[in-house]
Amino acid sequence: MSSGERGAREAELTFCALGAAGTVTGSKHLLQAGDRRILVDCGLFQGVKNLRELNWAPLAVDPAGIDAVVVTHAHLDHTGYLPRLVRDGFRGPIVSTKATAAVADIILRDSAAIQERDADFLNRHRATRHHPALPLYDSDDARRALELFVTHPFGREVDEPGGATVTFRRAGHILGAATVDLAWQGRRIVFTGDLGRYDDPVMLDPEPVPSADYLVMESTYGDRSHEQVDPAATLAETINATVDRGGTVVIPAFAVGRAQTLLYYLWQLRSAGKLPAVPIYLDSPMAINASDPLGAYPRDHRLPPHVYQDMCAMATYTRDAEESKRISASRDPKVVISASGMATGGRILHHLKAFAPDPRNTIVVTGYQVPGTRGRSIAAGERYVKIHGEWVPINAHVANLQMLSAHADADELLRWARGFVTAPRRVFVVHGEPQAADTLRRRIDHELGWPATVPRQNQLFTL
Repeated sequence: MSSGERGAREAELTFCALGAAGTVTGSKHLLQAGDRRILVDCGLFQGVKNLRELNWAPLAVDPAGIDAVVVTHAHLDHTGYLPRLVRDGFRGPIVSTKATAAVADIILRDSAAIQERDADFLNRHRATRHHPALPLYDSDDARRALELFVTHPFGREVDEPGGATVTFRRAGHILGAATVDLAWQGRRIVFTGDLGRYDDPVMLDPEPVPSADYLVMESTYGDRSHEQVDPAATLAETINATVDRGGTVVIPAFAVGRAQTLLYYLWQLRSAGKLPAVPIYLDSPMAINASDPLGAYPRDHRLPPHVYQDMCAMATYTRDAEESKRISASRDPKVVISASGMATGGRILHHLKAFAPDPRNTIVVTGYQVPGTRGRSIAAGERYVKIHGEWVPINAHVANLQMLSAHADADELLRWARGFVTAPRRVFVVHGEPQAADTLRRRIDHELGWPATVPRQNQLFTL
């Protein structure tokens, strides 16, 4: 080993979770060596108010002092803070896969538009303690963030600022999602981002990683396993029962990933003659736009071109707001897929107000719901949720189809971890509620024999 290599190995390298520590959102993981800093993911906090307020608090590090951001995937809780980071002075590269950059273009522009609309609404209705109410960031901030993206293919080691090298491997979950293998200062740190399911009908399996000195691992479903049932059959049973009652099926769905998986299952059912002849609406401009990258990146998913085209053609795409209102006004049986997936905003709120009070209808919950969101309240069986200042009764049936989740469950997380040929020195368990994170920590310790820690937010570790 050369003296330079020994010096690199002896240099102090620290790790700090600036988000997704004790919670599922706000992923921001900081590595620092001397005055060089690399941030892995840069997401928004979502859910309960005290978490959302963290989006407005200054970061524990000056954004201008961050050399690069490496992004695992495009979901808002992993990229949604990037425009604010740029507004506050970050000017380095944002490193991702090509498909992640394409999906982030859709998500960040939409997020900025929502920030602007929300601020405008509060100002027009004088419903704010701040005068004037300001967006966390605007469309110009989102545009400038998107201009900083630098993309790399899966499986190729590439050099990044400060002497680090990064390798992306497929993580499943959504289009473009990657694990990040980051070698720096003589250590190798692997970040899972969000791992997807094995044998998913749309996304490819998570790829194994052979070795790491340290592993930063998500734990969204760290304390539970998904039901081993056929999602298509369960979805068919739910839709048929609702239509038989003369009702409408309302599905809050994440515009990126979940909406496209739902379309695949509905196409599969309709092709097999197992779906009633009712209209299917994809009522989300963002979800409509998010379907396009599937066609642009055919090697990043399992769908043959003809299946992708047929499933997209099966639904009626609704971009126009007036057309969306007509869907809410109609009492004819139908299936409505609309964002957001946790019912935190968007057109789904109008559909819930219209259809949740009627016991003939069904609300289908299709994935993880962050505490403090309407989706979590509905999944938990609460009888009322507040929408646009009104308490709306939930008299509709609620079907919680967790097997449709795009997140690996606890057993799948351990299955992926067993792919390591050389065990990491330590595992940092992040991106999970306290019980889920600690349950996974104990399983890693017991089943794999690896030291594991659940970090607190802003807790500093020397690697």
